[in-house]
Amino acid sequence: MESSEHKTDLAQLVEVNGTERWSVFQRLRELEIPCWCEPNQPLRVYLSDTIATVQFWSVSRQQSASRQELVLWLEQCWQIN
Repeated sequence: MESSEHKTDLAQLVEVNGTERWSVFQRLRELEIPCWCEPNQPLRVYLSDTIATVQFWSVSRQQSASRQELVLWLEQCWQIN
C-alpha cells in the first residue's frame, strides 16, 4: 500500500491568475481538490488524476466563459448521443 496521498507521476500543479481565482478556489475546495490561494498570489491547484483535471476545467470554464458560451456548450452536450 502506498503511503503517499498523491501520485506524483500523474500530478500537475496549475496556477490561476485573475479575479476569478477566489471563486474557483472555493468551488475546488468543495470538490476536495487540493488547492492553495494566498492574497496577491495565483491560485495553485494540484491535479492528481483525470477526474480532478476535468472538474478543474469545468469550474474554471464556468468562471471565464460568457453566459452565451456556456449556453451553447450546454446545448451541444444535450445533442450528443
